Amino acid sequence: MITAAIGHFTFQRADFQAQVPNWVPLDKDLVVILSGVVEIALGLSMLFLTRYKVFVGIALAVFYILVFPGNIAQYLNKTPAFGLDTDQARLIRLFFQPVLIFLTLWSTGAITYFKRKF
Repeated sequence: MITAAIGHFTFQRADFQAQVPNWVPLDKDLVVILSGVVEIALGLSMLFLTRYKVFVGIALAVFYILVFPGNIAQYLNKTPAFGLDTDQARLIRLFFQPVLIFLTLWSTGAITYFKRKF
């Protein structure tokens, strides 16, 4: 997360801007900066707030859900970014986001937490 956040501020900034859907009513660069700040916070939380890893995992999964429309927009708009320069590559990526969300919830113990609570 921290490495991805650094990309938001530096060498991958244009790629992240290309993923911001056109319907978002904010400046694309502002969205990239703000999401980078959130990624740094989540990354640092994962490293240092291990006592709260379940809740950090839930927050990270929610973050992945919130940025998913950007992946969809990249596919629908045929936007090349992050080396995804074909429709097939962009489509395949869409199927990995749910896997990433599941792995986040599983690896932080959030799935077990939900099973016990509900």
